[in-house]
Amino acid sequence: MIPAIRVEWRKLVTTRIWWVLGIVLFGYVAFTSALFGGLFGAISTGAIGPEAAGGEAIPTEGLPPLVYSTVTAVGYVIPLILGTLSVTGEVRHGTLTPTFLAIPSRARVLVAKVVIMLVAGAGLGVVGLVASMGVGGVVLAGFGIDPQLGDPETWAMAGRAVLAMALWAAIGVGIGSLIQNQIAAVVVVIAFTQFVEPILRTASAFWEPAAQVGRFLPGAASDALVGSSVYAMFTGASAEALLWWQGGLVLAALAVVVSVVGWATAWRRDIT
Repeated sequence: MIPAIRVEWRKLVTTRIWWVLGIVLFGYVAFTSALFGGLFGAISTGAIGPEAAGGEAIPTEGLPPLVYSTVTAVGYVIPLILGTLSVTGEVRHGTLTPTFLAIPSRARVLVAKVVIMLVAGAGLGVVGLVASMGVGGVVLAGFGIDPQLGDPETWAMAGRAVLAMALWAAIGVGIGSLIQNQIAAVVVVIAFTQFVEPILRTASAFWEPAAQVGRFLPGAASDALVGSSVYAMFTGASAEALLWWQGGLVLAALAVVVSVVGWATAWRRDIT
C-alpha cells in the first residue's frame, strides 16, 4: 500500500488541478461568506428587515456558525469534482494503464486513491475555512458581531467541516471509478449537487414523509455533520436533522458503497 499511496500522491501534486480548484474554492467561499455575513449583519443591526432571512430574526450568537458553514454548504462540490477527476483524468489520458501494470491489484490502487483524496479533501476544507472564517468573520466583526473565533465549539465545527470535505473527495473517487467517462461523470456530479438534490431537499421541506428520507440525502447528511447550514436555514425542514455523527456515517457509507460498486463493475473491466 505504501508505494501505491506514494504514487497517487505524486500524481496529485505534479498536476495543476489541485491548486486550481483550491483557488476556485477560496474565491467562491470567500464571496459567499462575505455575502451572507453582510446580509445577516445588516439584519442584526436593523438596516434591513428580518424577512430577508426567511421571515424571522436570527440570534446574533448563531450567525458565525451559519457564515462559516458556507465552506461545506456551497463548497463541497469542489472536493467532489477533484475526487472524480482523480480517476476519470487517468482514464482519459491513459495513465491508468501503466499504473495497473506496475500495481496489478486494482483494489489497492483504488484504496490508495481514496486515501490520497481524503487528505486532499481535508486540505481543501482548510482552504475553504480560511475563506469563510477569515472573510466572513471580518464582515461580521464590521457589524459589531462577535466572530466567536475563541469559542471551542467554533473550532469543533471547523474540524467537522474538514472531515466533511475529506469524505466528499472520497465519494468523488467512487463516482469516478463507477462513471469513468470524464465528461459524463462531471455532468452527473454538477447536475445532482446543483439541481437534483436542492430540488429534492426543498420539496421534502413541505411533506413530512419525504423529509424523513430527505435528511439522508448526501448534502443534508453533510450539513448535519458540520452542524450548521445556510441552505437548511433558507429552505427549512419538517423533520429533525441527523446528529453530527450520523451525518458523518451516512457520508462515509456512501463513499464506501459507491467505491465498492465502482470496483466491482467498471473498475475491473479491460482498459482499451
